[in-house]
Amino acid sequence: MFDYVKSIKSWAHECTPALFAQIIDSKQVADICAEIDDGREKCLRGEMSRDDFKTFKAEKKKALPGFNFQAHYENGGRRLDKNAVGSGLCIYDKDHVSDPEGWYRKFVEPHQKEWGVVLAHVTPSREGVRLVFRVAKDVSLADAQFSLAKALGDEDYDGSVKDMARISFAVPRSYIIFADMEGLFMPTPEDYRMPFEVVRKSEKSEKSEKSEKSDSIKHWKCKKPTERTMAIMERAMQKRGITKRALDIDGQRHFMLVNLLSSGVTRLLTREELMGAIKIITPRYAKEENCWQLVADWYQNYRNDNKPVSQDMAWTFADVLNPVNKEEKHELDDVDDEAYPGDVSDGDAGADGKVGGDATTSADGIHGTDGAVGKPKSDFTMNVEDMPAGLRESLAGIPQSLTMPVLCSIMPLAGAYADQVEVRYADGKSQRLGLMSVIVGEQASKKSTCKDIVDIWKRQMHEDDMAQRKLEDEWKQRRKNRKANEKGEPDPQVLIREIPVTTSCSTLLKRLKNSREHCLYSFGEELDTLRKTNGAGSWSSKYDVYRLSFDRGEWGQDYNSDQAESGMVKVAYNWTILGTYGALKKCFCTDNVENGLSSRMMIAEMPDNRFAPMTTFNDMKAADDDNIQKAVETLRTASGSIDTPRLRESMAAWVEEKRVEALQAIDDVKDTYRKRAAVIGFRCGVIFSILAGEENDHCLDFARMMAEYTLKEQSKLFGGYLTDERQITETKANDGNSNILMHLPEQFTMDDLRAMKGKTYPDGTLRQTISRWRKDGWIEKTARGIWRKIPSSCPT
Repeated sequence: MFDYVKSIKSWAHECTPALFAQIIDSKQVADICAEIDDGREKCLRGEMSRDDFKTFKAEKKKALPGFNFQAHYENGGRRLDKNAVGSGLCIYDKDHVSDPEGWYRKFVEPHQKEWGVVLAHVTPSREGVRLVFRVAKDVSLADAQFSLAKALGDEDYDGSVKDMARISFAVPRSYIIFADMEGLFMPTPEDYRMPFEVVRKSEKSEKSEKSEKSDSIKHWKCKKPTERTMAIMERAMQKRGITKRALDIDGQRHFMLVNLLSSGVTRLLTREELMGAIKIITPRYAKEENCWQLVADWYQNYRNDNKPVSQDMAWTFADVLNPVNKEEKHELDDVDDEAYPGDVSDGDAGADGKVGGDATTSADGIHGTDGAVGKPKSDFTMNVEDMPAGLRESLAGIPQSLTMPVLCSIMPLAGAYADQVEVRYADGKSQRLGLMSVIVGEQASKKSTCKDIVDIWKRQMHEDDMAQRKLEDEWKQRRKNRKANEKGEPDPQVLIREIPVTTSCSTLLKRLKNSREHCLYSFGEELDTLRKTNGAGSWSSKYDVYRLSFDRGEWGQDYNSDQAESGMVKVAYNWTILGTYGALKKCFCTDNVENGLSSRMMIAEMPDNRFAPMTTFNDMKAADDDNIQKAVETLRTASGSIDTPRLRESMAAWVEEKRVEALQAIDDVKDTYRKRAAVIGFRCGVIFSILAGEENDHCLDFARMMAEYTLKEQSKLFGGYLTDERQITETKANDGNSNILMHLPEQFTMDDLRAMKGKTYPDGTLRQTISRWRKDGWIEKTARGIWRKIPSSCPT
């Protein structure tokens, strides 16, 4: 038994012959592999560099489903070592083969039955072969692969696929060279013995192999990096979106270093200078032979001194010359590998003790690919490392510019988990953690990053709900199948907390009635979908519910029908929705801004990535995933009244600061939005304090940061609408349609009416107004586009 995954970040599910056939015959797999093949052809024709092809291929493979041939995962399919059960199968990778099928026919096909091969296919890059073969129970995956390599006489196989969690990316059926479908899904017999000699690949032999390889790589003496050298490296890393952490992560650091070398930095630095800088930036990787070999190969094979330096590298060179103090020492002293402080811990730096900025802010840089080793460039001003477990791991590996959108995505779900907590705000009233957020950005602005993180956070809620939905479905089926005279079972009143954003008002009421005072949660990928939904599940039918949910207000409905739910409930409903600016504008218009809904929203904007290079992300480690799940447990078990005196005092001071600022600037928008922005920041601070286990200084900083960001985004996106709507409201209160008619001249045109009503009214509305006046007998038309008031009928 083995598993499959929908994508590299998905949980595993048991694979069946039908699912296997469905995946290899899917259009998605065929299209992605065709795109990769097109990229390979461009690379062969010289239209795409080898490095660009590697990057292109890696991005495309992320969207492919895959098979866990070597394991089946229990406990819901979570791919952790403790959940893994060996499948009795092993994979063998042969990379960098110009003729994959020819290699297989020559070396494997004569022995495929003898060696227990059940599947062989060309890899998605069409530059390798993957074999799946049987493995005996007492033989490790590494030993099985090593033994097959010996049988094949292959000294250059990929030995890194020895872990059970290794995914084999799916390929189309046409890529499959050989398949024994019955054997592939048949359990390996308990007494199965390997058909070839088993050679144990011990740790000792692996170390000896590494030692032999190291002897073949001649290390050169490094140059102690100067300020200029580190500045060049910083600029190159920043341009390519490379972080210190990315250069330290196994499995991706090779690709990151290739990305860095291809930036043109090798044209500005000698091999000795560059390697000296690498020892400062990533001491651990600098000790690996792969690092030395890659740098040596690049300078030998890819550096072309006759090729013009790129404009970006020329600017980099010019920029780094200016700040250099000519009187400082710039001699490049030769030092031994162990002689200079390049082999110290991550926090160490160059001659001035810094790597691209203040040491206290360098941790911010390592979490984003757009602020590699410098100070943050957005409103996010907290050090990620100062955050509690759960939040810290959620931000690891994502670009720094996405920090606030990710945090705003998480907070409503975190508040929903901590739904048994009450806390007293600065005004003395008790509150719950009601939060709602909209993440807004243009198309293809990486909003899916927020979804990926939220999916990890809501895993426990989703699993609980699946069990409850199953009970409800079984009850519905029994009710459907019961006989006419048979009494139906009572509604099980299941607790389901995760609901679609498009759920109807009737279903929402039912879920709230059965919530047992828990908070419901929704995640929506498209705000426009909610707006366009017909009937009782649309945005317009529920925005009053959203307003009430911020403070657990009472809501309900009453129908004389068994088909619709009736009743009154306290609304506990948090949600996160992604959307475009167009959808946001359609949802928050006219009274929807002025009536208070806009001030209850956490709004986060995705960074502007127009004409920007591709953003890269780091895969989340299993330990990070575990810490997020522990954070969820912490929030779920929190209950009762929590006292946060420091947080209350801090947010009271903040809201007063904003009041004074608004007063001095006569800024009505800031004065309006500061109040609930402070409440939102306070609630985020409470979540922080629960996760941190204390009300520390970082908690206060976090709360103020969230309030500040919320106020800025609300004012920016809704401020204009709020001002216009208030002007309209005041005009309506002081001067209704009849009063407008009184103030119009005896003869008037559309331009006169347009000037009186204001720019927010479309011409269609004005024409309807004129039509009503004519029907009431108040005006008459005298010429094209000209009307005259009738004094005897016109209201006074």
